Amino acid sequence: MHPSESIKCTKSTILSGKRIILGITGSIAAVESLELVRELIRHGAEVHAVMTTEALKIITHYTMEFATGNPVIIEIDGKVQHVSLLGDFPDKADMLLIAPCTANTISKIAVGIDDTPVTTMATTAMGSKIPIMIAPAMHSSMYMHPVIQKNVQILTELGVEFVGPHMEGKKARLAAIDEIASDVIRKLGNRDYCGKRVLIIGGSSEEPIDDMRIITNKGTGETAVQLALAAFERGADVELWIGRALVPLPSFIPTKRFQTIGDLLRMIRDVDHDVVIVPAALSDYAPEKSPGKISSGKEKIVLSLTRCPKVLESLRKKKCVLVGFKAESGVGEKELEKRATARLRSAGLDMIVANDLNDVSRNETKVVIVSRNKKKVASGTKRDVADRILDEVARVTK
Repeated sequence: MHPSESIKCTKSTILSGKRIILGITGSIAAVESLELVRELIRHGAEVHAVMTTEALKIITHYTMEFATGNPVIIEIDGKVQHVSLLGDFPDKADMLLIAPCTANTISKIAVGIDDTPVTTMATTAMGSKIPIMIAPAMHSSMYMHPVIQKNVQILTELGVEFVGPHMEGKKARLAAIDEIASDVIRKLGNRDYCGKRVLIIGGSSEEPIDDMRIITNKGTGETAVQLALAAFERGADVELWIGRALVPLPSFIPTKRFQTIGDLLRMIRDVDHDVVIVPAALSDYAPEKSPGKISSGKEKIVLSLTRCPKVLESLRKKKCVLVGFKAESGVGEKELEKRATARLRSAGLDMIVANDLNDVSRNETKVVIVSRNKKKVASGTKRDVADRILDEVARVTK
């Protein structure tokens, strides 16, 4: 067994059965190609690498053969690899991904020049109507050259999709590996949320005691992030609103931050989404904030807590499919379902997701999904559960 097989589908099976041709050109960002291949394989993809002569000056074809588990194409020969992989045949590849892509290669593809293995692949893919995705990487002055920008526009109008680059100082940097992988999944995976505007509200609110101290909840924001990623990869136009979070936030999903319930209530005025999902751990009670910092020399501090407004009640006034979450602790599944159903009805929700905190751990969870006439139990990684939740939301929105 090739070592690449040991990591196949370790993250998901979303790209199982998909064949991706990875074009690598002569940018220094080619050193990141190995990890990009591995990430695609972790989602189940079969990857074949194609390299230009300039790319071979940065990384070797042995490196990419190790990464992909497949022979690397460094020249087009009698095997006519561009036709066998990207010609208009029933078993043709599903995508040509060029990452990193130089200014030189962008311009050649735009005008139909195919004098490298990668540009020949691009010409063939375009003629066969196979999706092409390009992740540029170069110096910012090269990327901003008017002719390069014109050629990017030409390719975009021809249906080529671009991921990045991200402008940092004088560099047009290659998009992050997770961003490229998510865009590939978005293109090749289940696109049942295409055209839907989805808002995910997650993380924990923070209610101030004084200028230093807060009252908050144990939520990490992980479920919200996984829901946002899952919705993005299924084609949705996603926005993430998040409070205190203990997990990295995806840089490529538009994100707004909040701290208090008051902050969130003001933000709700702008809600005009098709679907709103609220896995946030929001404060039920808040203290009256003391000015400055309460002295640490006091033996005892008594806090008077006032009930916070319910965010779901404000959201229910919006025309959207609304999904709430309910956390309990130490209750059985029947009681959990009973309490979730009561909350579903009292808040006028379209669906509610309930869990027992005893069933939640780092990256793992178990939930009961309740809609008006159906109950479903889902468990596994938080990403797996996020997809099951979105499956049920899609059913509700039909």
